[in-house]
Amino acid sequence: MGKEKRGSERREDALSRERIVEAAIALLDDQGEDGLTFRALATRLETGAGAIYWHIANKDELLIAAADVVVARAMPEVPASATPQESLRGLAVAVFETVDAHPWVGAQLSLAPWESPMLRIFERIGHQFQAMGLSDRAQFTAGSTLMSYIVGVSIQNAANGRMLDPSVDRVEFLNTVSARWKELDANEYPFTRKLAAQLPGHDDLAEFLAGIDLILTGIAASR
Repeated sequence: MGKEKRGSERREDALSRERIVEAAIALLDDQGEDGLTFRALATRLETGAGAIYWHIANKDELLIAAADVVVARAMPEVPASATPQESLRGLAVAVFETVDAHPWVGAQLSLAPWESPMLRIFERIGHQFQAMGLSDRAQFTAGSTLMSYIVGVSIQNAANGRMLDPSVDRVEFLNTVSARWKELDANEYPFTRKLAAQLPGHDDLAEFLAGIDLILTGIAASR
């Protein structure tokens, strides 16, 4: 009886919260949020759903924990020589690429902005605005604005990528959209028609960073 008990304890210890979260991340990457069920997770972990509930209360808690792990890993090291602007650009790229690689993370950032995954990003942004010498009031406004841009554009970029079938060529698709924009009514859509030719050749990450620079330039000017 003693040996059976020790073996049972070893199996329970092996099924840690960390193992469950790692398995959930793999399942989310493979099948998305709809594919994450405690039954599917139990199968992947070769255990029972009840054992998982011992560590994780529900799916919402699991999604937040999984997103938090992915975001924490993505946070770049800040070189001692980096300026606040350089550090913020590096952070922005990390979030952009992470949400692109794990679209479900973007959903968690938007659905639970008060939870730890979003707070990690907000904290990193705040450190750099403190280094820039912004007032407390300006830090809140600037931090909220920049975070909204970083997260919002990253989520939209990932959503755009999922809209197209993998077999669809991106440039061909954008050429088609560009052609439609050029045919819009000149009086109602003069701006869109004028910029239609730039659509096929634009680089999503480069445009994203250009927006970051615009925001940072405005913040620096207002200081």
